[in-house]
Amino acid sequence: MKTIVCLDGYTLNPGDNPWDPISELGEFTCYDRSTESTEQVIERASAANVILTNKTPITQEVIDACPELECIAVLATGYNVVDVDYARQKGIPVMNVPVYGTDTVAEMVFAHVMQLARNVGLNSDNVRDELGWTNNIDWTYWLNPQIELAGKTIGIVGFGNIGQRVGEIASAFKMKVIAHDDYAKSFPSYAHEMKDLDTVLSEADFISLHCPALPATINMINKEKLELMKSEAFLINTSRGQLVVEEDLAEALNAGDIAGAALDTLWQEPPQADNPLLKADNCVITPHIAWATLDARMRIMNMVADNVKSFINGKPQNTV
Repeated sequence: MKTIVCLDGYTLNPGDNPWDPISELGEFTCYDRSTESTEQVIERASAANVILTNKTPITQEVIDACPELECIAVLATGYNVVDVDYARQKGIPVMNVPVYGTDTVAEMVFAHVMQLARNVGLNSDNVRDELGWTNNIDWTYWLNPQIELAGKTIGIVGFGNIGQRVGEIASAFKMKVIAHDDYAKSFPSYAHEMKDLDTVLSEADFISLHCPALPATINMINKEKLELMKSEAFLINTSRGQLVVEEDLAEALNAGDIAGAALDTLWQEPPQADNPLLKADNCVITPHIAWATLDARMRIMNMVADNVKSFINGKPQNTV
């Protein structure tokens, strides 16, 4: 029987997503968080055959301190928290969950799009204010510009599974879809145009980022690129905080160079209190929740269980 240790399981299962599919595969121990020190991680994982991690770093030091370690399973798509090269040298497979949140992340994009375009919450809250609708001299009013999506252009940077699903939803809103992706190998059947990055940034009314954090994409949205955007355009990032130079975006927002931004991810999570985006004008920030529907988390749970099972059966899948 394999010894399976999960180092930081709380975000996947805060109480509504049982570990049963994984716990039945071996001797299972789960910690909500392992954030105090490398020593704590080593103490908890030293006897593990299988380590599960979401954001807890599995470094060379950790790997060397776990003599029984045979497999690392990441509870997410991104696997930058694992020293994959060293694990590979040691013959330890690293498995991730490659596709689980296409719909849930794409839906969050449009939650942000609608927030920027209509801001239902702001206007609804004002109705209940003592100086709101009951005391208004007109039969209607609005606290922010009301923007119709039909006919607007959405620019999608990164046209993989999630980016293409965003385009599909945008098409249903009668938006024009333009996209940029240097690596896309397949394309959807709905109407869209592939363009270079600068053209997408300069033509789109809404820009949605869907790229991994790689050397070529880190800080890709900087002062120079923001200057290409229209003053009435909005930036949405549900992908990786490292894609955006936060100081440059805050400056563009405060100067009115772009109309607004909606972000579900930041460079550092949780952010420092002095992060300039926390006080930037017309900047909506959610705490990295695009992935977090129960449906999506259940898919992750089952896919991780399948990954671990595949390793136990001698045919590891979804290795990176």
